[in-house]
Amino acid sequence: MEQTNEALNTQQRMKLKQAMRRNKAKIQMGRKRSMRKLASKEVLVKRAERQARQAMVKKMLRDKDKSDLSYAARKGVEDRVAKKKQAIKTLAKKLLKTVRQKDRAKLQKKKSGDK
Repeated sequence: MEQTNEALNTQQRMKLKQAMRRNKAKIQMGRKRSMRKLASKEVLVKRAERQARQAMVKKMLRDKDKSDLSYAARKGVEDRVAKKKQAIKTLAKKLLKTVRQKDRAKLQKKKSGDK
């Protein structure tokens, strides 16, 4: 699936929903396989960036939940987060170490559980 910067309209959202439902089993199998492996550097960076974005959103919203906001308010929050790209990159770099440790710990836990 390709990543775009544009918001999906209702028709596109419904089409994506159907595609995800159709490929649910394939996606689940792929996820299971990847859980058994150590994540690549690209995946770890992506996870760290996602965590950094979530931390930034949480900081902006303080005690509110993003899911409670209207679509317009969510878009406003996303726009504000998009302007803080450099701060997110910096935070992601700091988080990368902990993300890598969590991934390794997950794998160690799996291996010790198998024996």
